[in-house]
Amino acid sequence: MGRASPSDIENKLKQRTGSGSAIHPLGSGSSAHQVYEGYRPFKRWFPWLVPSFVVANIAVFVVTMSINNCPKNSSSCVAKSLGRFSFQPFKENPLLGPSSSTLVKMGALDVNEVVHEHQGWRLITCIWLHAGVFHVLANMLSLLFIGIRLEQEFGFVRIGMIYIISGVGGSLLSALFIQSSISVGASGALFGLLGGMLSELITNWTIYANKTAALLTLLVIIVINLAVGVLPHVDNFAHIGGFISGFLLGFVFLIRPQFGWVNQKLAQSRHGAGQPKTKPKHKMYQYVLWILSMTLLIVGFTVGFVMLMRGVNGNDHCSWCHYLSCAPINNRSCKATSVDCMSTQTGNSLNLTCVGSGKYHVYQLSNPSGDEIKGLCLQLCT
Repeated sequence: MGRASPSDIENKLKQRTGSGSAIHPLGSGSSAHQVYEGYRPFKRWFPWLVPSFVVANIAVFVVTMSINNCPKNSSSCVAKSLGRFSFQPFKENPLLGPSSSTLVKMGALDVNEVVHEHQGWRLITCIWLHAGVFHVLANMLSLLFIGIRLEQEFGFVRIGMIYIISGVGGSLLSALFIQSSISVGASGALFGLLGGMLSELITNWTIYANKTAALLTLLVIIVINLAVGVLPHVDNFAHIGGFISGFLLGFVFLIRPQFGWVNQKLAQSRHGAGQPKTKPKHKMYQYVLWILSMTLLIVGFTVGFVMLMRGVNGNDHCSWCHYLSCAPINNRSCKATSVDCMSTQTGNSLNLTCVGSGKYHVYQLSNPSGDEIKGLCLQLCT
């Protein structure tokens, strides 16, 4: 399952002059380099898309809980006073949420459905689903802290594209390496925004002050959160895939013009167009990073989709990669286990036995559907 990203860090300190409304790291010189009072070199956007994403995620979770309707299928629901919105038993879902079968029904990432049933849309729908109250709250708080500042600086179009594409990138890498369980959550998209913050700092390196401290702080936050991803029930491949996608997308969408060019353009608008243009809009390294990142994105997504649709298991080609999402501590096995189950129905009791691990459990269900049995099997085996 997904994992929340860290809160936003206002660590890109900018030099300001006058009333603080202008950003200008260069010294005052010719009129082409003059910073005018009240001038803001970059537009400030009103953030509405990120709050909309938060509302949408919470609304989808409420609908999921309504469809789950725990009292209909279990006699040991948590918070029974909530009626159909009550939660599955803790031993089934410790995050206070729905059952695995409900998540599959709502569009969770299930590799078998994607590959054999051609349900590629699950790579997108799983981004909007969450496994429980704790899960959705952690992700949405992180999204607010990270996303609002980015949307204020770069606008809803660019940040929205990074969020969605990074989410798909996280789902894609997860589907290639974690094929024995379902996956849900916005963590891939959140790590994409975090990756975009890092690449934005790198590609716009020359316009920031205190850049080294900002870079080190951001790297520490990223490393800590990726390290948390090896804990049980956390899909670190979604984190890694989302981060790499967002990191590359940042070089494409979050590029800034140089201040010399911006101030020169302003001077020309103030004093006429007679002044010669001497400053380039972007540095050469910005163009190189743009081309390289776009190429890697196109090639990476194309190869990933082809491998997934052919049913390729990434672990067959990388014997150590599973450790990126699993720490073998406390006798925890990081090897993938079978999700095949033997089931027998006796009255209102469903007996399930996981073929791979030998674990079994008795569920109080009468006439369960195939999707319900499959979801319970996934839960039992993983």
